[in-house]
Amino acid sequence: MRYTGQLDTWQDDRGFGFIRPDLGGGRLFVHATAFQNRLRRPAVGDIVSYEIVDDGNGKRQALVVVYAGERLRQVQSSVRPRELMIVGLVAAAFLLAVVWLGRSGQLPWPLVWLYLGASPVAFVMYWLDKSAARRGRWRTQESSLLLCGLVGGWPGAFVAQRLFRHKSAKLPFQLCFWATVLVNIGALGWALSPAGVGKLSVLIAASREALLRMLKLLLILLQ
Repeated sequence: MRYTGQLDTWQDDRGFGFIRPDLGGGRLFVHATAFQNRLRRPAVGDIVSYEIVDDGNGKRQALVVVYAGERLRQVQSSVRPRELMIVGLVAAAFLLAVVWLGRSGQLPWPLVWLYLGASPVAFVMYWLDKSAARRGRWRTQESSLLLCGLVGGWPGAFVAQRLFRHKSAKLPFQLCFWATVLVNIGALGWALSPAGVGKLSVLIAASREALLRMLKLLLILLQ
């Protein structure tokens, strides 16, 4: 069953708002991904029609939201298997290439582990942020999501964006995200160059020595 109402509140930077139903009652949470027309930016005062679902925690939210005057389209699966398979293969191929570079001695293993660890962390961050958006809870800052991708977690972030349909339709974020991907790949290329290898070796050795000193100091303090 479909209902009508007016967009009463909208936080564009966080991608969600609330609808005031025409029939009265409490306001309904609505996320940006619930709108069928992704090309139009929601704004306070928009008249919409929608369906109501339970989010599983006893709270209701609006889905399949259509602006007044627009036609309801048949809802398709939120995740296309072919697209997701391609995205997964791209991410897996990159991480396998990083592991190969580590095994062949061309890339220091600390960097390899950084990539392998950052991708799952990024994936979980996007999942938690998507879940928070649906429930109207505190969101992860976009700068944190981008930073995690910048340091090597972009393969996991890439998969999460497509799997959860999260941040994938927000053009400003996508431009920033792909800029961080290019910077990361550029940094990886530099790390593989003779100059990069030398500087990374010095940096890793210095970091290891500093870590050992911190551990020794901690042991002394604990005695």
